[in-house]
Amino acid sequence: SVCLSVCLCLCLCLCLCLYGPLYALYLGPHYTVVVNTYQHAREVLLQRGKEFAGRPKMLTTELLTRGGKDIAFSDYSPLWKTHRRLVHNSFTLFGEGTTKLQSIVLEAVEALCCDLQASRGQAIDPDPPLMRAVTNVVCTLVFSSTYQHGDPELTTVMEYNDGIVQTIARGGLVDIFPWLRFLPNQTLTTLTECIAIRDQLLSKKLEEHKVSLIGGEPRDLLDALLQGQTRIKHNQGSGVRGQGLGVEQEEEGISDDHVLMTAAEVFGAGVETTSTTLLWVLAFLLHHPQVQERVQKELDEVVGCGRSPDVSDRTHLPYLDSVINEVMRIRPVSPILIPHTALTHSSIGGHSICKGSRVLVNMWAIHHDPEHWDQPEDFRPERFLDDKGLRFTPSCFMPFGAGPRVCVGESLARLELFLFVSGLLQRFSFSPAPGVSLPDLEGRLGVVLQPLRYTLTVTPRPGWEGVKGEREGEGVWWKE
Repeated sequence: SVCLSVCLCLCLCLCLCLYGPLYALYLGPHYTVVVNTYQHAREVLLQRGKEFAGRPKMLTTELLTRGGKDIAFSDYSPLWKTHRRLVHNSFTLFGEGTTKLQSIVLEAVEALCCDLQASRGQAIDPDPPLMRAVTNVVCTLVFSSTYQHGDPELTTVMEYNDGIVQTIARGGLVDIFPWLRFLPNQTLTTLTECIAIRDQLLSKKLEEHKVSLIGGEPRDLLDALLQGQTRIKHNQGSGVRGQGLGVEQEEEGISDDHVLMTAAEVFGAGVETTSTTLLWVLAFLLHHPQVQERVQKELDEVVGCGRSPDVSDRTHLPYLDSVINEVMRIRPVSPILIPHTALTHSSIGGHSICKGSRVLVNMWAIHHDPEHWDQPEDFRPERFLDDKGLRFTPSCFMPFGAGPRVCVGESLARLELFLFVSGLLQRFSFSPAPGVSLPDLEGRLGVVLQPLRYTLTVTPRPGWEGVKGEREGEGVWWKE
């Protein structure tokens, strides 16, 4: 389904101009309906969210998720709702408003600062250190493993994750024409190999957690999922049915595959989207140094230099928050949301939609619609501030989707973005590398919309040059 989005995305903006806010393509046994306006997207995601909450079955995503045992690509069903509820409850143990995720991310920010400081003013590609830092966050969150630079297992995680992302981006035709799987297909072979490496590593972590699992507060996401799985099985054994589960689905329950695919999905979604957004943030700041300076001034006034920014500072840093939002608007990492499927005969904008039709929500068009955004092609963070300089979020801003299929990891992603951006800009200034062009802002379309690789220069801000110390046994940065 993601592959179908990738194949169609390049033509969507042109089709928007030619065919208007809503149009349909016939690609096989069902129509694919493309939604280009906020009004129609609101119908699909919110007003008729349950009617369009299905997911199409695609070859690559079936391979990726062991037949739909995840959250994002699994079809809408009572079992899916139970699974999502389990994942949501598990995430709340580490989500916004708690100290667990914050401490995990702040540790990764400190390590990232050390990596960037080591450049000593030389031009660097920010992609590798950002990817390592975000991957470490996810590894710690999911199975309590924190890696040093160069650790073989961390390298394995990064390589298989990148391999999956890159091969899925090239595998779109086999999802549109499934018969192509019977022909020689190196992309499909590579994808299968990367998935096998991923599943071997995660299965090992899962078995280790089963052996060491104890009652009480979970150590990480795998612990929380296993504890929730046990509670669900206990309720079923006691004759307490899950909400809305039929007998057949209740007997199936939440399997180890569901737990494993949830962990895999956190890697697939959490690493690529967060690191890509951070790369876009830096790219736009290089183009708009006055924005970077304004964010740093806000940080200096609110946080100072005696401590790291934390979650409690977010409400007092509205301009920083608006910069992150504007980046997610102008360069949405998912220009088209994961396709929906009509579970029943319905309608969009008064047009009849047949059961089984696929619906693509064109988030790029919605986030660049001049009807809702003044000068949408311009980078203007202040559009997310009201007249008093406080945070303002337009209803047509939906970087994580909306409704029953809204991204379950939204609060985690927002927390990561805030802590990484605030931590980096508190300590460093970023500028174009000498003699090198500014980053290209068009991007490269794949599973996500990525910026082309670029280099930059990292300069510690006044007073932060070479500042490193030990606090309670941990390597940290602070300014005396």
